[in-house]
Amino acid sequence: MTHRFAVPTLALLLSAPALVAAPTALPAQPDIVDTATSAGSFKTLVAAIQAAGLAETLKGPGPFTVFAPTDEAFAKLPAGTVEGLLKDIPKLRAVLTYHVVPGRVMAKDVAGLTSAKTVQGQSLTFDTRNGVKVNGAKVIAADILASNGVIHVIDSVVLPQ
Repeated sequence: MTHRFAVPTLALLLSAPALVAAPTALPAQPDIVDTATSAGSFKTLVAAIQAAGLAETLKGPGPFTVFAPTDEAFAKLPAGTVEGLLKDIPKLRAVLTYHVVPGRVMAKDVAGLTSAKTVQGQSLTFDTRNGVKVNGAKVIAADILASNGVIHVIDSVVLPQ
């Protein structure tokens, strides 16, 4: 009786590898700019990055940590602010690079920091007593990974002094 099942079982075992799909390469993780673009809630930020000529830098190897204001965050600025920044590229670059910290700073890392120096040169301050705030802007989503860094979503645009 055992022989009657042995041949079909052996045939099944030998054909099993053929039933398993070969592993396929995972698509490459998008960079910070592509991640922000595909999210759909950073249209103003991405347009500003492109206008300031920072897209290629933020598509580069990094790593970067971007505290990314949403479109709603930009809408909270006084009327004409975004338009004014788009006409003053050096100031626009300063504002945008103030949202970028060199390196990959994850949410767990922020808990142990009080500040971090930005690409712009000034420091952002962190308050972790009641949620996480960056210069008063609330972090509403954290640790959005990109191939060249991480994005933390904030509810307000932070401005350098």
